[in-house]
Amino acid sequence: MLHGGPPFEDREDAGRRLAARLEHYRDEHPVVFALPRGGVPVGFEISRSLGAPLDVFVSRKLGAPGQPEFGIGAVAPGGVRVLNGDVVERLGIPEDYLEMVTRRELAEVERRLRHFRSGRPEPEVRERIVILVDDGLATGVTARAAVESLKRLGPRRLILAAPVCAAQTVELLGPEVDELVCLEAPADLGAIGFWYRDFSQTSDEEVIGLLERARQEERTVSVSAGPVELEGSLGVPSDAGGVVLFAHGSGSGRHSPRNRYVARVLREAGLATLLIDLLTPDEEEADLRTGYLRFDVELLAQRLAAATGWLRQNQDIRDLRVGYFGASTGAGAALIAAAEHPREVGAVVSRGGRPDLAGEALPRVEAPTLLMVGGEDEPVIRLNAQALEHLRAMKRLEIVPGAGHLFEEPGTLEEVARLAADWFTRYLMPTEA
Repeated sequence: MLHGGPPFEDREDAGRRLAARLEHYRDEHPVVFALPRGGVPVGFEISRSLGAPLDVFVSRKLGAPGQPEFGIGAVAPGGVRVLNGDVVERLGIPEDYLEMVTRRELAEVERRLRHFRSGRPEPEVRERIVILVDDGLATGVTARAAVESLKRLGPRRLILAAPVCAAQTVELLGPEVDELVCLEAPADLGAIGFWYRDFSQTSDEEVIGLLERARQEERTVSVSAGPVELEGSLGVPSDAGGVVLFAHGSGSGRHSPRNRYVARVLREAGLATLLIDLLTPDEEEADLRTGYLRFDVELLAQRLAAATGWLRQNQDIRDLRVGYFGASTGAGAALIAAAEHPREVGAVVSRGGRPDLAGEALPRVEAPTLLMVGGEDEPVIRLNAQALEHLRAMKRLEIVPGAGHLFEEPGTLEEVARLAADWFTRYLMPTEA
């Protein structure tokens, strides 16, 4: 059946290979559901590669009377049940047994979902690309029940993916989904474990750990801001106590190594982060030629406010207090947005920013504001000192010794990240101050 040994080292290796086949869905902002327990390590690698959220979707096999390992069907959330009608009829399984085992396994589905999700709500599925993952499909009965349950939630497209699938199962399930992706589809499958060098059992603890790690990984998101869609990177650590929205300016964006470093330090401090491009790719291209849009702080502030509204709709973080981290002209936009939405914004930090661009909005800012400037960046120090005089909220100007405008000198960016983490944890997480 197999020549040269199993094709997959382990579930992680299989997940990475499967992710490469699903790469074209990256820009579609999919959500990944994995069938526990073995599907979760595979789904984690796909989730990480595509920058997509990861969750579990539990489906349970229905065992025959006296032979619980012999599947006669499966159940999934929402009361979904699929039966192998030929087997049920051939074995003469009575209806009362079917009802009993269905109730029992549906209750177990709900228990396991609560166990794995730890009270977190299910990701939004309607009109989204959904990728359902397992570590292998033999008869496919549990996957079939999960597919039926997910279809009822109204996804835009439903993709079923597994490293190895029995050829007859591909024929059975292929028409039930929008796409079925299998790296290996042998006519003679045998046991799924034969296709892995390491097929050791995945524990409940490992499943929960991978789900937590996936939540902390940055994932790509799309944020509606009026007529445009903005691209962002969202990272949510376990038990986040606040969320910081980065306002980039002057040609900088969510891929800026400096801002990504600061964001990582903030997540380590227990804060969620959203790094977002406030200009669309076309606008950024135009701005590279003219330099005009980066100084349109009113436009940037409007989009920052729209992103704040988006955070309020996100199930993972909608109850967290929001802070703004502004860089360059993004600092002016952050202060304008903070002045316009005082109930939404709990703290503002500026790094080498232009708070003076907030102009008449400065006295209306209520959020505690930290202005950080490099000690060698004398023109910006003066502009920050002038802006500080107009701020009436809790405020501080921090001069970082030896730093230039970009904080590229050794140790200076680390100091920025430390000061920002201290400020945000103090004002966004007051109970832990």
